[in-house]
Amino acid sequence: MSALAQIAELWQLVPVQRAGGGLLLAAFGLPIVGVVIVGLDIMPVRFAMMHVALLGIAVGQLLGLDPMLCALVACALAGAGVAPLARTAEGLSGAMGLLMSLAIAVALLLLALSGVNANGAFALLWGSILAVRPADLAVLGVLAVAVPALFVWRRRDLALLLHDRELAQCSGVAVQRLTVLLLVLVAVAVAGAIRLTGALLVDALTLLPALAARRLGRSLVSITVWAVGIGVVVNVLGFLLSLAWDLPPGPVLVLAAGAVALVAHLLPERRTRSWRLPATSSAPSPH
Repeated sequence: MSALAQIAELWQLVPVQRAGGGLLLAAFGLPIVGVVIVGLDIMPVRFAMMHVALLGIAVGQLLGLDPMLCALVACALAGAGVAPLARTAEGLSGAMGLLMSLAIAVALLLLALSGVNANGAFALLWGSILAVRPADLAVLGVLAVAVPALFVWRRRDLALLLHDRELAQCSGVAVQRLTVLLLVLVAVAVAGAIRLTGALLVDALTLLPALAARRLGRSLVSITVWAVGIGVVVNVLGFLLSLAWDLPPGPVLVLAAGAVALVAHLLPERRTRSWRLPATSSAPSPH
């Protein structure tokens, strides 16, 4: 059977259709989240949220609730809770380290004391893309709409915040509230992507497209467009390759996104202004 025939045959299956739809929805929101992660230099956040998601899953299994819903709620609360410590990148990094350690410790303790089979919780660390449910698609659909909408609505404020926190505050941006919103968004996005690639490979949907886009774009808008475009291409191509050659989708997506990011970084660097400068040049006076 040819590769195209195998893809066509597999595409008739509902789980495959849901997985493909989930990856397509993810490509419209999660790469923009990656742009925020890179711009704010908050890469430790995604590691911490992986552990918080595991804690939420453990709580869900213990209480008999939907593990993914519990993971989403736990990540959202954790993202909002650490925001007051985000006045500096150093403060946030320390808070993320503490949160990560406490979350994994509590999760392991709950699993041990409850006698709940931990295999289901840890399986989500590696993902189960063909187990995507309508509820997971709903979460990804909300992110696909909400994240670009937030970018369009608060584009200037985001550009200022990503450039310099103090400058944004002096320019009238509600820095603390916007930071809380972004951290919650990042946390929920990480939790929402767990079913697709697993917590350990979520960078394929968020960070890697953003890293490639920063080398190709000349402004915040163009970087965001590049990130979404790369996300769509990588997700679709990676999924089709995994179907054609019967490979696990998660690693294939990571390798495809990593290859694009590597090629982008091998291209000659453009001698242009920083993508953040246009926003600051038009920043209004604090008065």
